[in-house]
Amino acid sequence: MKPKIAIFSLTSCEGCSLAILELEDQLLDLLGAVEIVNFREGMTERAWDIDVGFVDGAVSTPQDDEEVRHFRAHCKTLVAIGSCACLGGINTLKHYQSGGATRDEGAAHAAGGNGRVAEYRRYVYGENAEWFATTPARPISAVVAVDYQLPGCPMVKEEFVELVKCLLIGKPFRLPETAVCVECKRRGSRCLYEMGIICFGPITRAGCNAICPAYGSKCEGCRGLVSPDAIAAAGINLREQYRVDLNEALADLRLYGAYQEALLP
Repeated sequence: MKPKIAIFSLTSCEGCSLAILELEDQLLDLLGAVEIVNFREGMTERAWDIDVGFVDGAVSTPQDDEEVRHFRAHCKTLVAIGSCACLGGINTLKHYQSGGATRDEGAAHAAGGNGRVAEYRRYVYGENAEWFATTPARPISAVVAVDYQLPGCPMVKEEFVELVKCLLIGKPFRLPETAVCVECKRRGSRCLYEMGIICFGPITRAGCNAICPAYGSKCEGCRGLVSPDAIAAAGINLREQYRVDLNEALADLRLYGAYQEALLP
């Protein structure tokens, strides 16, 4: 029997779910090997006997919390797809609303504190704030166990296909353990630091083929921090080679990585 696949969405733009539909011919090939049994964006049928469940979006509401626990209970393997599901994504920016919270305040909130919920509900919804329930935004791994993660905004479609193939044949799947800078050098792209642009390439996990720097846009860290060791090494290199302080490079990390920032020492 074909493995049964499901794709779910929590708080997000659902771009990662759409990326699966955009696989086109590759999706047709996959459908020859798997059976999609639950996918709101692609079908009306629903089934809950699931071998592999893919979830995009952050846990940012009480309903998200309830749903992701339900997904975990009905999926033998659970995969987080995209920056929101893997990192909390841009949803975590709300932790720093109302004039901008400090890193310590954001960290406390990301860890489960509810002190700022009323503030950002009012900031977004105004006089109707009480109509909309919300919680601190978190990656799904902060709520349930996750077996695999496919980061990125959106996730890299080729990684999705590779993961499915690995699961089908029982082959281990691993994300790259190098930084985006490695892929930039492979492409022969000019380093943005040499152009005076601060880029997250030295500290962000590779796997996107450095698509943003290749077109002159700085890496914004949508695939998450590669590792604490890589961050330390990057800090030394940035200071010695480009006279850039690591804290300056991390200043915009909150766009995708506010939850990760809160967990940094």
